[in-house]
Amino acid sequence: MEVYVARQPVLDKNKRTFGYELLFRGGMTNVFPEIDGDRATSELLSNSFFSIGIEKITGGKKALINFTEELLIRRLPLMFPRDKIMVEVLEDVEPGREVIEACRELVEKGYKMVLDDFFYKPELEPLIALAKIIKVDFIAMPLSEIRNLVVRFAGNGVALLAEKVETHEEFQQALEMGFEYFQGYFFSKPQILKGKDISPSRLTLLQIIAEANKPGFSFDELEKLIRQDVSISYKLLRYINSAYFRRVQEISSIKHAIVMLGEQEIRRFVSLVGMTDLASEKPEELIRESVIRARLCELLGKNSRIPVDGSELFTLGLFSHIDAIMDDSIESLMEKLPLSDAIKGALVDGHGRLADFLNLVTYFETGNWEKIYELARNIRVKNEKIPELYLDAIGWADTLVGIQ
Repeated sequence: MEVYVARQPVLDKNKRTFGYELLFRGGMTNVFPEIDGDRATSELLSNSFFSIGIEKITGGKKALINFTEELLIRRLPLMFPRDKIMVEVLEDVEPGREVIEACRELVEKGYKMVLDDFFYKPELEPLIALAKIIKVDFIAMPLSEIRNLVVRFAGNGVALLAEKVETHEEFQQALEMGFEYFQGYFFSKPQILKGKDISPSRLTLLQIIAEANKPGFSFDELEKLIRQDVSISYKLLRYINSAYFRRVQEISSIKHAIVMLGEQEIRRFVSLVGMTDLASEKPEELIRESVIRARLCELLGKNSRIPVDGSELFTLGLFSHIDAIMDDSIESLMEKLPLSDAIKGALVDGHGRLADFLNLVTYFETGNWEKIYELARNIRVKNEKIPELYLDAIGWADTLVGIQ
């Protein structure tokens, strides 16, 4: 059975990745019917730890996993390493005696407790006393109630996590209130300042990246770029010798690395290093997500029965967060870059022959399984291949971001 596991980042107040909440679906055959919560979490844990490998999914960060009332009472979290997971208690869990006893035992054995979608009720006090993190829905709860919660929990050792934070303004507001962790896609949105212009050096770098992804780009020119830049040369050698490639013998020369990678991989590498330089002042998760999108779009293209250019799809995914990286509108940026009309159409209007590939990737990020099923049919990719491709993209992205 194919297993769909998506991850959503949790950032700290410095916009560094603290961990990932894992979202689960046990294949597309059960997208439309309701899946039992106990079964969902059990299968998620089983497949994450025993089939896929939790390190591959989370890149060594914490995994925040939802547990139902029944699974808490059965002490299911005890089956898994306490340093790898955080136990999320769902909002519909009744804080009865059995649940409180189970949670107390978990905490005593070193597990960290998270209260999900929190609304204060006096009967939750025993669980509050055990919690390490309390998650507050920044959209569902009025600001006045959120402020009251911040005051209530100030100084008692519990950290507050603001979830569904979708704008920089909401992030700043939550930060000023005293929240320590943040979940939502605010980090992937641009902060557009009126009258701001792109510096010539950054614009040149953008144009080099765009040119490098054109089918007709000269291999000799790409090789010159690498040889002239000590930083790129160093990163190239780290990349080719990384665990992702699993080579027996280390490669120590630039020429050997170029030969081993080939033209397409060198193009991708130059693009990624350049994009990372552009995003140097942005959250690391932003460039990681861009790289995942690039790789997954490319892999979907390779597995599609529709004739598409994999390098074009890679570029589409890589540039899908360029507005957030450059803090400019996507429309303005596309006017300045020599990208294909198909890429520009997908990025600006969400239309055209490439748009469904990027849309599928973005729906996977949010765990919108119904839309994934629909778009997989549109691009003629087999459902059972998508989880495998997603995990490949995560592993590849974590390798790339790790060497920057």
